[in-house]
Amino acid sequence: MTRISQKFQQLQTEKRKGFIPYITAGDPDLTTTERLILALADAGADVIELGVPFSDPMADGPVIQRASERALKNPVGVAEVLPMVERVRQTCDVPIVLFTYFNPLMQFAKQDAGKKLKAAGVDGVLITDLIPEEAESFVAEMRAADVDTIFLVAPTSTDERIKLIAEHTSGFVYVVARTGVTGVRESLSLAIGGLVKRVKQHTSLPVAVGFGISTPEQVREVCGYADAAVVGSRLVLEIEHNLDSPHLVERVATLARELKG
Repeated sequence: MTRISQKFQQLQTEKRKGFIPYITAGDPDLTTTERLILALADAGADVIELGVPFSDPMADGPVIQRASERALKNPVGVAEVLPMVERVRQTCDVPIVLFTYFNPLMQFAKQDAGKKLKAAGVDGVLITDLIPEEAESFVAEMRAADVDTIFLVAPTSTDERIKLIAEHTSGFVYVVARTGVTGVRESLSLAIGGLVKRVKQHTSLPVAVGFGISTPEQVREVCGYADAAVVGSRLVLEIEHNLDSPHLVERVATLARELKG
């Protein structure tokens, strides 16, 4: 059983819902990212999504795009992120999911990628531009290494496609709360609860909802029908607002506690 599965089993036993914060690795630098991961864990994160900066982040909105641009100036890629995750693992056991694109991962390791991710302490990988129809060998490699593969379900997904996605997913299913890219939103679609219900008809895996969740009220709303809420752009925006502040880490952690409620 992977660390992600263990976490969701624990949440179910304790009758709690999960809180999954997202940050971009290397924004503003890897040392700060390492501190942020530990602070988010202390703030109650159940799983942490760690974005790998990419020059063509087609699934990301303006906030995370700017974070990727800042990180790429360092520069930061998979090869730089994994040693940092390995250091974090010395004191932190919160599951970590790499949120990335296929190109950066394959440039890092065309072979034995799963073993290298696992050795560094990565628990799961979400590749936004990898579709299930082309993922058989990749999923097999990750599962052999005991690394979860997480796929996205969109509001436009048919029942047939949801079933296909569920067959290739392990750890949890990620439901996208809106069509389009990531970003802070004032309200969530009323249809998301129905979409989560449809997903649960095809899998016993936990379901997390993300893309656009940015307030404690929205976190509570999502946790009314899903197993976990993912918050990304709002936390990344807090980092952006505090780039020159010595209290950046503390302010992001405080926001995470507020969001988790």
